[in-house]
Amino acid sequence: MAELDTLDIIVLSVILLGTLAYFTKGKYWGITKDPYAASFANANGVKAGKTRNILEKMEESGKNCIVFYGSQTGTAEDYASRLAKEGKSRFGLETMVADLEDYDYENLDALPNDKLIVFVLATYGEGEPTDNAVDFYEFITGDDVSFSESREAPLDNLNYVAFGLGNNTYEHYNSMVRNVDKALQKLGANRLGVAGEGDDGAGTMEEDFLAWKDPMWAAVAEKMGLEEREAVYEPIFGIVDREGLTKDSVEVYVGEPNKMHLEGTAKGPFNAHNPYIAPITESRELFSVKDRHCLHMEVDISGSNLTYQTGDHIAIWPTNPGEEVDRFLNVIGLADKRNDVIGVKALEPTAKVPFPTPTTYDAIVRYHMEICSPVSRQFLATLAAFAPDEATKAEMTKLGGDKDYFHEKISVHHLNIAQVLSSVSKGQTWKNIPFSALIEGVTKLQPRYYSISSSSLVQPKKISITAVVESQMIPGRGDPFRGVATNYLFALKQKQNGDPNPEPFGLTYEITGPRNKYDGIHVPVHVRHSNFKLPSDPSKPVILIGPGTGVAPFRAFVQERAKQAADGENVGRTLLFFGCRKKNEDFLYASQWEEFKKALGDKFELITAFSREGAKKVYVQHRLKERAEEVNELLQKKAYFYVCGDAANMAREVNAVLAQIIAEQRGISEAKAEEIVKNMRAANQYQEDVWS
Repeated sequence: MAELDTLDIIVLSVILLGTLAYFTKGKYWGITKDPYAASFANANGVKAGKTRNILEKMEESGKNCIVFYGSQTGTAEDYASRLAKEGKSRFGLETMVADLEDYDYENLDALPNDKLIVFVLATYGEGEPTDNAVDFYEFITGDDVSFSESREAPLDNLNYVAFGLGNNTYEHYNSMVRNVDKALQKLGANRLGVAGEGDDGAGTMEEDFLAWKDPMWAAVAEKMGLEEREAVYEPIFGIVDREGLTKDSVEVYVGEPNKMHLEGTAKGPFNAHNPYIAPITESRELFSVKDRHCLHMEVDISGSNLTYQTGDHIAIWPTNPGEEVDRFLNVIGLADKRNDVIGVKALEPTAKVPFPTPTTYDAIVRYHMEICSPVSRQFLATLAAFAPDEATKAEMTKLGGDKDYFHEKISVHHLNIAQVLSSVSKGQTWKNIPFSALIEGVTKLQPRYYSISSSSLVQPKKISITAVVESQMIPGRGDPFRGVATNYLFALKQKQNGDPNPEPFGLTYEITGPRNKYDGIHVPVHVRHSNFKLPSDPSKPVILIGPGTGVAPFRAFVQERAKQAADGENVGRTLLFFGCRKKNEDFLYASQWEEFKKALGDKFELITAFSREGAKKVYVQHRLKERAEEVNELLQKKAYFYVCGDAANMAREVNAVLAQIIAEQRGISEAKAEEIVKNMRAANQYQEDVWS
C-alpha cells in the first residue's frame, strides 16, 4: 500500500475533525442557550449568588421595605405578598418579600432608619414558631441575643410593622407575633401602628387583616413621609409564549414540583419543597353513609429516606379537580390555550416565581393554584379594573369595598374565584385579566396535613391515614362544597379498588399525575414532625379524647402501647374517649380496639359516646365528666392528657370540663383548677392536636 502524501493526510484530517464535530455538536460545543434560562432559573429552584445578609440584599436590590413571613400553610406568605404589592402600588415603597429562614439577623441593628421591616408571623400548634421561623424566633427572643454593634438599645434605628395569624381556640393565641413584638420593643425597635392579630378560630382572619392594614399604612406614611398615590396594577411577573415547545417537550413542566421530578432523579430530603411520590399499598372505606365516607389508607415510604414518629403528621399534596380547572380556565378565556407552553419571568430581582417553568396554563391551574378556596375581598377589588363591562366593574368594586355586602353575597356561600367571576359578570368571559395578576392574587396550592394513625414502632415504613370525605350543600351555592385533598384521596381509592360506580367528582382528578408518574397508585407526600407525643416512659397513664377522625393519632398511640405490652414493657393505664354519631354507622376501628384490648388487658379501656342514638345527645366531654373520679386520680399520678379534633367546640368544652373535674374532686375553686390546667399545658402534660 502506497504511503499517504501530505495532501491525503490533510484531507483525511479535515474529514476526521468534521466527523468528530458532527457527533459532538450540542454536547461539547455549539450548545444552544435557552434565551429564557436566566429568567426562569429562580422558578426552577436555582439560586444564584444568594446572600444571607439583609442589609446587603436591600442595598444591592434598591429596596427600602422588606416583608418577612413565618408561614406553615401559606396564608402568612400570601398576606406578606399582598402587603408588599400594596406598599409599592399605593405608596411607592420599593418592597420585597422574604422567607425568614433565608436570612441572618445579626446586623438588623445596622439597618438605616429610612427602611421598613414588616413581620407577618403565623403561630403554629401550641404557641410554636412555624418551621421556617424557628431560627429567627430563637435569635430575637433569646437571652443572649447579640448584634453586630454594641449599644444599650441596639434596634433603636429599626422601624417595623407586625401582623400575626393565630387561632383563639389554642391556649397560646397569636403568641408568635406577641412574643416577637415584645422582644423587638425590649431591644428598642420602633413599631409603626399596632401589632395586628388575625383569628382563624373565629373565622375572621381576612377581615382582621383588612381592618388592621389601613391604619397601619397611615402610621407608616406619616413616619416615613410617604404620599399615597392612585394604585395602578403593576405586574410582578412577565408571561412569555414559548413557541416551539409543546406540553410533551421534555423540558416542559406539566405538574412536576421541581427539576429532579421532571428529570426522574428525585431524591431526599423530602419536605415542604420536595414531595416523595409514595405508593398507596392499601385503601378502604371504614364507613360510607349518604354524603360522608371515611377512608383508611396505607402509604409506603420504604423507598425513601422519610421517617416518622408516632404522633407526627403526613402532608398530602393534592391536585385540583378537573371540573374546577375547566371552570377557571373557561371564565378567564384560556380554555383553548390550556396546553400552550409559557414561561413566567420575575420582573424584579427579589420576586420568586411560585412554580417551575416553562409550563402550561393547565398545569399551573391544576397543580399550583388554590382555585377552590373561598376568594378574598381585597382580590375582588383588584380585579374590578379588568371587568368585561362597567356594570360588572361597579359590582366588583362594591364587593371589594363593602364588608357586609361581600359577606352576604360571597363568603357565606364559600364561593371560589371562578364562581364569583362567572356570577358577577353573568357568564361573560374575563379576557382582560393579566395572567400575572392571577399568579399574584390566587394563593399557592398548599399541602394538607393529617394526623398519622399508625405507630412508627409497629410499622416504621408504612404510614396510615384516616380521613373523612364530605360533601356539604350550602344555600346559595349551586354545587356541593367539597374538600380538595380528601376528595383527591377518595378518587385514588376509587381507582385503586376499581369501584364500579365511582362518584363523578372523583373521576375529574388527574390522578395519574404529570406524565403518568403517579399511576400505580401514588400520592405526593412529606412528613411534618409534631410535638404531640406519648410520654417517653410507657408506664405513665394517658387519657385520650378523640371523637370522629380525632381518634386517628390515638389509634397510633394505642397500637404503640399494645406493642410495648406485647414486648413485656410495663404500660400504664390508657383511657380512650371516642365519640361518633351511631355505633353501627361511623364507629371507627371498632374491631381493632378489641384486638388492642387483648394485648393491653385492664390497662386499656374504650369509653364511647354516640351522639345520635338516644333522646339526648351525648358527647365525649359528658363521658369525661362521668369518669371524674378516675380521671382526677390518674392526673394525680401524673397522667398525660391528650385532645384531638374540633378546636372551636369540642376542645374548648373538654378544657372547661377538665377544670370542673379538678375543682370538684379536689375541693378547690374553679379559678385554681383552671390554673392547674394551664400549668399542665405549660409542662406538656396537656397536649392538643386540633383544627378549626
